[in-house]
Amino acid sequence: PRAQVWALPPLLDRAGATHHLLLSRCTFQVLTPEEEFSFCAKDPQGQVVWQWKVTQAVRQALRGKKDFPVLGAGPEPPEPPACRCLAYTFHVEGRLCQATYEGEWCQGRPHGKGTLKWPDGQNHVGDFCQGLEHGFGIRLVPQATEDKFDCYKCHWREGSMCGYGICEYSTNEVYKGYFQAGLRHGFGVLEGAPHTPLPYKYTGHWERGQRSGYGIGEDGDRGERYIGMWQADQRHGLGVVVTQAGVCYQGFFQADKMVGPGVLLSEDDSLYEGTFTRDLSLVGKGKVTFPNGFTLEGSFSSGAGSGLQTQGVLDTAALPPDPSSTRKRQLGLGAFPVGSRWQGVYGPFRDFVRAGCPGDLQEALLGFHTQSSRMLRKSQEYLCCERAHPEDSRDSIEDILEELLRHRKPEALQQYLRKALSNSLHPLGKLLRTLLLTFQATYAGIGANKHLQGLAQEEVKQHAQELWAAYRGLLQIALQRKGQALEEEEEAETRWAPGTPCSGERGASGGSVGGGQLIAVHGLVLPLMLSSFYPELFTLYLLLHEREDSLYSQGITNLSFFPDTKLLEFLDVQKHLWPLKDLTLTTNQRYSLVRDKCFLSATECLQKIITTVDPREKLEALERTYGEIEATVSRVLGREHKLPMDDLLPLLIYVVSRARIQHLGAEIHLIRDMMDPM
Repeated sequence: PRAQVWALPPLLDRAGATHHLLLSRCTFQVLTPEEEFSFCAKDPQGQVVWQWKVTQAVRQALRGKKDFPVLGAGPEPPEPPACRCLAYTFHVEGRLCQATYEGEWCQGRPHGKGTLKWPDGQNHVGDFCQGLEHGFGIRLVPQATEDKFDCYKCHWREGSMCGYGICEYSTNEVYKGYFQAGLRHGFGVLEGAPHTPLPYKYTGHWERGQRSGYGIGEDGDRGERYIGMWQADQRHGLGVVVTQAGVCYQGFFQADKMVGPGVLLSEDDSLYEGTFTRDLSLVGKGKVTFPNGFTLEGSFSSGAGSGLQTQGVLDTAALPPDPSSTRKRQLGLGAFPVGSRWQGVYGPFRDFVRAGCPGDLQEALLGFHTQSSRMLRKSQEYLCCERAHPEDSRDSIEDILEELLRHRKPEALQQYLRKALSNSLHPLGKLLRTLLLTFQATYAGIGANKHLQGLAQEEVKQHAQELWAAYRGLLQIALQRKGQALEEEEEAETRWAPGTPCSGERGASGGSVGGGQLIAVHGLVLPLMLSSFYPELFTLYLLLHEREDSLYSQGITNLSFFPDTKLLEFLDVQKHLWPLKDLTLTTNQRYSLVRDKCFLSATECLQKIITTVDPREKLEALERTYGEIEATVSRVLGREHKLPMDDLLPLLIYVVSRARIQHLGAEIHLIRDMMDPM
């Protein structure tokens, strides 16, 4: 019968026999991969006959046998399975035309794990749902060049890339970031092929496939980095340009071009306010303020081979500026609110927490870890998508939340957070690594410029606050799953307030950071995560305080030539405070002594300041140094003695000179900036 012919395609829903009986008439439906049929009968008996015949035809097709038993003769044929694993080639026009699907089916649609292959060489391996790519999948798209493919390792939703993905293009470009409706959307990193004539890298936000929002663009050919706002794949809005030569520019861009006046800072702290050319040459009206306080105001121009020319007024009567004011000239502060810079990084984590931390979204929102694409293309295991599901892993979200509840006590919390932040498979560890990626993209290499130190300092504090809020969000979800709730005073700290600065000031959300949260951020989270950011951050401090640290180092070198007693005498330390019993004297050397024995315990204590990145521990080392100096003096005098500042200051200079810490100024400034403002 004609109905049997229609039912012959081997991949029907439950044997082409999942029927839907409508109340209004005797009808059942047959689903095929490309068509849907409705069978109508005049009465229920006719419906039963049709259903039996269609079911029998499908069973025969599956067995490969053509027997035609009489209805009612012999046992009833069992219903075909709801799900099967077979191959089928699509013929109806559309995106799947001529494509062959091999894998799991359910009710006539690809459902589960499978592989789609097109005649042009394109193929997709991954998870399907109701006929559409849904879940993790790998798609290879052949290019015109022989043996070249674009490889998309992404999460898919209803047939389009959505969530986190890694795309490796035939041009050797690589994109790692988020997608929406098949387009780059949210935070992502696009890196050009290495060892090419025009290397480039973009780290930042995307909108509908284009660079839009806050982002970092690095142009290897020009040797410059752009930090600022983008729109429609072009620099647009306020931005900062840092060059390899140490020159910084801050101003406005429109359609990738500088517009209007801006600020130019050179490495020697000379400041120019005016207009420029694209290569940062001075042109038009402007004003130059030199480090010595002189100013030059007028019109500037530069011609080929003629150097810089100006016509204006040079003012040499101005008072010399405070050296600290020129050194502290910082760019970007106030231009890019710290809480809004990396919303594309914080956002997916917030979405994950607000959704209740579902295990099936853990990879799609927080990223995944894979082998290299070259290995992926050769790995049969991966092409078959036999990957461990998040719930099967020891790092499943259920295990993570369970462990979190077991480490709520203060004495266990620090150990738990240290472990979580160091684990790349933990949500907090993934968040930290992404934040570190943005930090290095901004401040490492070309971005290592002293005029960006304030911008970096703000960012590290904000990241500490966001990581603490992330922990509190996970804790709230863990408690909710156990039917518990946070205590009332804790709940206010748990709320995620985007854009709220760490200093307790009013944030973009209108909220402020409570004292308890501020203590947790600076006393607990910041010391744990600071080690990740420390190399780039401390480099900026070194550059910012390079001049004063250089003078300090020269002074330390000069003082190192003095023997102990000569140095104490030079520093005008009162002789009754000298610990002579600690020194080795000879008859002909009244005060010619073995060095580094005097106030040795205080010296060793001060040297510990460079063995930690925690500003609190650095400060404690300074406090212990002071205590060791007083303890030594008390021992010399034979009684407890509190040193007045007139006596303490020269002794501190002595200990500092003997400790020989190369960049003590930068260390002290970092302690001051990163300590709890409360």
